[in-house]
Amino acid sequence: MNKPIATSLRTKEILERFHLYARKSLGQNFITDPSVVRRIAESSRCQGQAVIEIGPGIGALTEQLALLAKKVVAFEIDDRLPEVLAWSLQEYSNVEIRHQDFLKADLPEVVADLKQEAEQVVLCANLPYYITTPLLFKIFESEAEISVITVMMQKEVGDRMAARVSTKDYNALSVLVQYGYEVKTIMKVPRTVFNPKPNVDSSVVQFVKRKQKPAVLDEQLFFEIVKACFKQRRKTIYNNLREYLPNQQEVQRILQEAGIDPTERAENLELETFIRLSEVWYERKSVC
Repeated sequence: MNKPIATSLRTKEILERFHLYARKSLGQNFITDPSVVRRIAESSRCQGQAVIEIGPGIGALTEQLALLAKKVVAFEIDDRLPEVLAWSLQEYSNVEIRHQDFLKADLPEVVADLKQEAEQVVLCANLPYYITTPLLFKIFESEAEISVITVMMQKEVGDRMAARVSTKDYNALSVLVQYGYEVKTIMKVPRTVFNPKPNVDSSVVQFVKRKQKPAVLDEQLFFEIVKACFKQRRKTIYNNLREYLPNQQEVQRILQEAGIDPTERAENLELETFIRLSEVWYERKSVC
């Protein structure tokens, strides 16, 4: 058996064999530390299950997933790489490479097909920095039956998604993501393990889908209110909501009914408080 693809020597061999270079426009950076991809794969909960990967590159993480999972389906948009992956992953019969833009894939259909082969479907990927949020929200909004999502992303974005209340990174994204998922940081990844080396460090964040999301009366209204509360971070919740609902007296009444101090800032409010605020808002709107 060859050395792991993620070793510097094997990565160099593959890149030279196919005259490859990392495409900056696709956010490509190749991992050259086997211990990193091995730990990501082991923490992804893919053992004996089906796993979806986005952007396999030359196959460093794909290889480690294939060693553990029953089936791996990897989406690759780069025209150069299906041929490379067919060669670098030729030992693994449980890997399927789909030359397709993941954003255009019918995710519920992909997951439904994989559920014919495995009890659970998980997703594991090293996401391109420039498109991390759109990729994640495609997954979140699809309602596909993906039980666990384990992804590497820019550390700053990962910190926001996993942030806890009353911390500097806690924002609207933290609240909206944690509404649907239990979120935790698995590991930090220094920029030095990539070729070429990016300008920032990374983190691996795991999202475990809640068996039942907290009940809200109007999910769209809840999303809008959370975003409105964080519109300007240093403003009080009252001042931010006044831009969303110009009627000052009505904003004051809603905050009072929800038991929220109008001088408080959104960064200090728990998920449950935002839910209560949206419920009071919904009920008052229904009366008006």
